[in-house]
Amino acid sequence: MKCDRCDRPAIVHQVIISNGTHREIHLCEVHAAEAGIPVPGKQPVNQLLGKAAAATAAGVVPACPACGTTLTQIRKSSKFGCPSCYDAFGQATEVIVKSAQGGAEQHVGRAPGGLTSQETRKHESRRLVQELDQAVRSEQYERAAKIKQRLTQLAEEAKHPPEASQDTPGT
Repeated sequence: MKCDRCDRPAIVHQVIISNGTHREIHLCEVHAAEAGIPVPGKQPVNQLLGKAAAATAAGVVPACPACGTTLTQIRKSSKFGCPSCYDAFGQATEVIVKSAQGGAEQHVGRAPGGLTSQETRKHESRRLVQELDQAVRSEQYERAAKIKQRLTQLAEEAKHPPEASQDTPGT
């Protein structure tokens, strides 16, 4: 295809649609430069990189309005900058917590040393119920049956706790 203004080959092809009218413009390198249209493959690399960096700074990487911590920093360090970060990052916060807690939506860290066996069973039961729900949703019925069996065992243990052996001193 030839340039609309001269007989040289056109390298810029532009389609303009305004008010329902369709217009095509074909320009050679010289006339495209005169019209201020960037010529494909002729832009300096630093300009292209500058545009990409500007797009990143324009909002691709969100930051907490209170402390300025970015989501990338949180993912790398696994630490939030301030309490406002939890609200600022919304859905991403849930994903980060779930991945850190092995799929749990709430913190399930280590149990304190003074936890009774009843409290331990309660925590285990809660975890197993969530695991059972997940297994059923993902149609893993064999796994769900094993989890249900473990839940039944926990319920039986709660009804009839194993008695601790009591040794009498001196015997």
